[in-house]
Amino acid sequence: MTSSASPQPTSNTDSSPMARYGLFALLALIMAATRFHHFASVPDASWAVFFAAGFYLHREIRWVFPALLVEAVLVDYLVITASGVSFFEHYCVSPAYWFLALAYFALWFGGAWLARHYRSLGARELGLAAVTAFVAISACYVISNGSFYWFSASVPQPRSFGAWMKNFGDWYLPYVTSQMIYIGIGAALHAIITLLQPARAVSAR
Repeated sequence: MTSSASPQPTSNTDSSPMARYGLFALLALIMAATRFHHFASVPDASWAVFFAAGFYLHREIRWVFPALLVEAVLVDYLVITASGVSFFEHYCVSPAYWFLALAYFALWFGGAWLARHYRSLGARELGLAAVTAFVAISACYVISNGSFYWFSASVPQPRSFGAWMKNFGDWYLPYVTSQMIYIGIGAALHAIITLLQPARAVSAR
């Protein structure tokens, strides 16, 4: 049973438009900063960004989700063309590339689902967040990896389910691990901010 002193969840309906715009700008900045260096020592945080956006900004899906998609494509375009390669001739840009919209929506949906079931800080929420994030990231990986293997001309013929499973396994853990770390950092910051809110309210009285 939750006591009346327990911190309550903060949704985007409880925040001001300025706060929501600020959060969107922060998430967009994080994605841009890490996506520009996709294969650098700092992993791309795009997947974690879409999950977090679904959690905090799910009621703003009409503009936030498309805006983040446009940003992702724009960053990819700038990175690819800066290397001297035509965008549509790059091996990453194939019919499978456009499946990323569906893959990213799986992350958004996972974050939005978590937001609807979030009540307050606690062991239940921690476990729910971990499982939801894992499932959403795995779904995103299945869509993005599977579409690339089966629809990209960069994958040599003949294709087979066994070869896909080999490719799937080669990259699955690195992707899941990096994004779970990002989401874990975000969850820790969320907990700290949530715990500080009652103290601020008391001191303001």
